[in-house]
Amino acid sequence: MSQEYQIPVTPSVIAPSPTTSEAGDSSGGYFTRSAARRVTSSSAIEEEKGSEKDVIPRARSRSRSPKPLLEKRRPSGLPPKKKTNSFPVQKSEPLVPNAVTNGHLSPSSAAGGIGSSYWRAISRSPSPLGLIPIHRHWRSFVHKHEVPRKALHVSIGFFTLFLYTRGAQTDDIHPWLLGALIPIASLDVLRHHSAGFNRAYVRVCGALMRETEVNDRYNGVIWYLLGAWAALRFFPKDVGVMSVMLLSWCDTAASTFGRLYGRNTPRIRKGKSLAGSLAALVVGVSTACLFWGYVAPTYWGFEESFMFKDRLTLPESMRLTLGYVDETACTITGWAAVGVMSICSGLVASASELVDVLNLDDNVTIPILSAAGLWSFLKVFG
Repeated sequence: MSQEYQIPVTPSVIAPSPTTSEAGDSSGGYFTRSAARRVTSSSAIEEEKGSEKDVIPRARSRSRSPKPLLEKRRPSGLPPKKKTNSFPVQKSEPLVPNAVTNGHLSPSSAAGGIGSSYWRAISRSPSPLGLIPIHRHWRSFVHKHEVPRKALHVSIGFFTLFLYTRGAQTDDIHPWLLGALIPIASLDVLRHHSAGFNRAYVRVCGALMRETEVNDRYNGVIWYLLGAWAALRFFPKDVGVMSVMLLSWCDTAASTFGRLYGRNTPRIRKGKSLAGSLAALVVGVSTACLFWGYVAPTYWGFEESFMFKDRLTLPESMRLTLGYVDETACTITGWAAVGVMSICSGLVASASELVDVLNLDDNVTIPILSAAGLWSFLKVFG
């Protein structure tokens, strides 16, 4: 082969000569680059460990939690930065020029408007933004304790007592209750079959309803009217009047005190606590004392239509069993009879508020069961 086409000689790779320390660690053979790197790193670690004694230890940071990105550290020599509210609340401007403001929050953009749009633009609430804690508290209180519904509930008892003092008879009252029951029940049935009418109905009467009555159950007013009508229609006058007042006041007391203190007392059954039952008992005793002890004898006396005529006596069979022949020895009158009758009324009211009859609304079971209990007691001891 000619000289101009000769194959070039393979170049030889010469490894770098090791340092003095590397040469001492090598054991007479080849010394590769990877071995040199391991030796260099290990020596660096040993040098770092040896120098830790000479370094002053650094103080531990106060908090290991990451600081917000927007928060900037200020030099230690400067005073702390004052915190400002990002959304300051300013007092509203007067709606009328040169007028004195009342401090309530209201949109100033509504100034100059007229008609219904003007009143819709202005918030009638003293705290529309919810900045006043007492307003938020009472708003939750009204929702929790159903204040509009309970106010109507209690007012029926006072209205019943008012009609009695004016000489109204039960035969004059229960037809009106039935006349109100039929259209109200018809409207309630209609709203459960029409979504649009139901929305309008709830918008008008929603303050007197529970949320469970919006779509699933019938309005409690229907059961209230039905229970009051049955008590006044089928029972004597004093028993019917007392049953309506027990429904009005004992049920409200049981609901209110049960929600306030029921968690601190034993639960008797689902939704019923000892606190609510005791409240119904106390209010029932007080209501009977008021009616049979003061209202009845003061206005019309113990009428012929009354079942309780200011006296209680043991039945003949019980008198003979106890060895009493004379009826007067087993008879009580006056405040003693009123006291026994009041205790009986309280027990009947508490029991009727507690029991559950076929899952019916208590607005219909309380007056009927109360009237039946009082009628049975007076039938035996009256």
